[in-house]
Amino acid sequence: MRTALLQSSGRPGAVAENLEVLHEAAGRAAAAGAGLLVAPEMFLTGYAIGDGIARLAEPADGDSADAIAETARRHGLAVAYGYPERAGDQVFNSAQLVSADGIRLANYRKTHLYGCFERDHFTPGEQPVVQAELGGLRLGIMICYDVEFPENVRAHALAGTDLLLVPTAQMHPFRFVAESMVPVRAFENQMYVAYVNRVGREGEFDFVGLSTLAGPDGVVHARAGRGEQLLLADVDPACLAASRRANPYLEDRRPGLYGSLT
Repeated sequence: MRTALLQSSGRPGAVAENLEVLHEAAGRAAAAGAGLLVAPEMFLTGYAIGDGIARLAEPADGDSADAIAETARRHGLAVAYGYPERAGDQVFNSAQLVSADGIRLANYRKTHLYGCFERDHFTPGEQPVVQAELGGLRLGIMICYDVEFPENVRAHALAGTDLLLVPTAQMHPFRFVAESMVPVRAFENQMYVAYVNRVGREGEFDFVGLSTLAGPDGVVHARAGRGEQLLLADVDPACLAASRRANPYLEDRRPGLYGSLT
């Protein structure tokens, strides 16, 4: 499945403009043969917008979700995007996956909040593994800091995730996460990882870009630079199968030895 990674910070604080950016990117991705477009963490509203997070938060089935579903239908590709989700009096840092038919397939709430900024504005999610079937693959979702916890990604591996979508807001000086950690996570868990970042300065943060599609073979199949970019790469089931035969990490585990981890 050809996968498009939208490396962009959009227009922080401007939901309508971000919907338009996503719509335009979906058109370009579909024209290039992509079946899936992935946008960064909090793409709908912007990340470093302070109290604007609560003001702009929407339910998972809100007006913006409907607009993105229409974009998916119009261009005939699935879309995953980050947004602030309002549920009652709580706000979650969430990511939603919509099918090419405009059907909401999965909604994930970030489980590991990073730093005071996120803990001040969001409630942590409690469901570590959220999955959906798409194009013959089992897709999983997590957000940014979540992928830095090996237990989190291993839980996806044990649940059969083939492609892990990671909308991200990774900032300076942590570029090693995209450069080194993400390919290792893909290899040690025998899956593809699509790590899709924001770019440029936003409030107190300087996002590093470097969006990455890493494969189960440990190879970086595509990597963006530091500017806005639409990155295209293929997720190949044959590569998954061959790599899993060659690297039987999951079969060779000895869970009885790991009790101290929990």
